[in-house]
Amino acid sequence: MIEKTTVQTSRRWRWAWWLLAYISLGLGIIGIVLPVLPTVPFILLAAYAASRGSQRLHDWLVTHPRMGPMIRDWHETGAVSRNAKWLATTMMIATSVILFLFSPRLWLAIGVSVMMALVATWLWLRPEPPP
Repeated sequence: MIEKTTVQTSRRWRWAWWLLAYISLGLGIIGIVLPVLPTVPFILLAAYAASRGSQRLHDWLVTHPRMGPMIRDWHETGAVSRNAKWLATTMMIATSVILFLFSPRLWLAIGVSVMMALVATWLWLRPEPPP
């Protein structure tokens, strides 16, 4: 379990962190069904922002049965599970195929596919959590 850390955020910026946390969480949830939006980075960003803007949301994310282990693994060791890596890579490949089939501009499909390949490479270089 992640130890509770108190991050001092000025009252002036607390609302911005809170807003970023909820927007990121919403985008992460949408990303579950849309292959063009990545789920994991948005959930991790939501947890980070929530730790500064909403302790209640942060606690909920960290203890959530589906998202909590992913967040704890990232926080503790920078690790990403093999299942998450395969799912993310599969979705990026599916998105690339869709882009090449339906994109009005070839350069757009190539550019986005190259960016996704870089992200996939970085992702596979991340350690996996201990069993």
